[in-house]
Amino acid sequence: MRRHWITNWDPDDEAMWAREGRSIARRNLVFSIFAEFLGFSVWQLWSVVAAQLGHAGFPYTVGELYWLVSVPGLVGATLRFPYGFAVPLFGGRNWTVVSAALLLVPTVLLSVLVQRPATPFWVMLLVAGTAGFGGGNFASSMSNISFFYPDRAKGWALGLNAAGGNIGVAVVQFVVPAVVGLGVLGLNAKAARHVALQNAGLIWVPLVVVAALCAFLFMDNLAVARASLREQAVILRRKHTWVMSWLYIGTFGSFIGYSAAMPLLMRTAFPTVNSAEFVFLGPLVGSVARPLGGWLADRVGGTAVTFWTFAAMSAAAIGVIATLRGGGFAPFLAAFLVLFVCSGIGNGSTFRMIPALFERREAASVLAFSSAIAAYGSFFIPQGYSLSLARTGGYTGALVAFVAFYLTCLAATWWFYLRQRSPERAPARAASEAV
Repeated sequence: MRRHWITNWDPDDEAMWAREGRSIARRNLVFSIFAEFLGFSVWQLWSVVAAQLGHAGFPYTVGELYWLVSVPGLVGATLRFPYGFAVPLFGGRNWTVVSAALLLVPTVLLSVLVQRPATPFWVMLLVAGTAGFGGGNFASSMSNISFFYPDRAKGWALGLNAAGGNIGVAVVQFVVPAVVGLGVLGLNAKAARHVALQNAGLIWVPLVVVAALCAFLFMDNLAVARASLREQAVILRRKHTWVMSWLYIGTFGSFIGYSAAMPLLMRTAFPTVNSAEFVFLGPLVGSVARPLGGWLADRVGGTAVTFWTFAAMSAAAIGVIATLRGGGFAPFLAAFLVLFVCSGIGNGSTFRMIPALFERREAASVLAFSSAIAAYGSFFIPQGYSLSLARTGGYTGALVAFVAFYLTCLAATWWFYLRQRSPERAPARAASEAV
């Protein structure tokens, strides 16, 4: 493994970057995206599978199904803390191999137990929790890639890396209905009396093996990324660590939480609509919008983009509330797609702010830490829906709470960054030239 360690690395040295740096960074970015894509796909497997367990004969309640959807988010968010610290301890390439290989656990276990309708709920909940391994991958991947790119290109590079992972959510919600027997890639899908849910796990197994092998053969570790836990823990004393984590809850936490809950939300709010045809659209547009947010932030500043993003998210969430009160499915879907696009743009812009607020080593740790905090949205949003449904018979209460949270993010962005001169630096040249 020593041959994969790079001991001299300074991407801000333009001569080194032009000579070899760009090609090395691109190679690591490509295989990081592949592994992270699979991580997100496995992480969100239960968002699709849970909504179909009734067809397979499992007698779980709606509340229990929401637990199966949300517990991978809880585990994945918690794992992001050790995963984020792992890159400086073990090396980005080494940890990518390990984290990719761990995805075999949830995929194989899922494929076995979904064929056994007599499986107790608590056992299925434990199996769903192992999908959280995929959620941890994001923190280590973003931390690792941040070391490879110069400051002028971080927004675009991190946006690509994150979007490559985020789009795994759309792909899993697009492909799984086909492989389990609900239709061809979700198009014209029809509810089936029998679904082959085991295929939802099996389809990812060969891809996971390939991702681990590619990381082993083609990725690199950077000596400049090495840091002890004590050196990384200094970020906990930084005010902006906590502010940016709060803002990232509003953007990424929304994206992943809404993605996880969308199949069950559509199924319960619009029972006559075949949700398998539509659930992937939100994660898809949100993922595609993420690099746009990083690109805009590289040019006009992440603070301004983030501020207006939260304003738009508040308005879009209010629009969703209105549609749930009688607007029909088409307006509901349109409002939610706007909400997803805004969350994607905000994902890119908030992550562009972090490298401008911290020096390189601390920025990598903050990227990992804030992504861990924000990932709890994949637990709290489905649980918020479940609680609102149980207590009021609808989802308005949960969405009102989400709007209130977006307003706190809007206020925090203005108070800490817009009302005073932004610390963000203008890029030296177009980021697209450096990726």
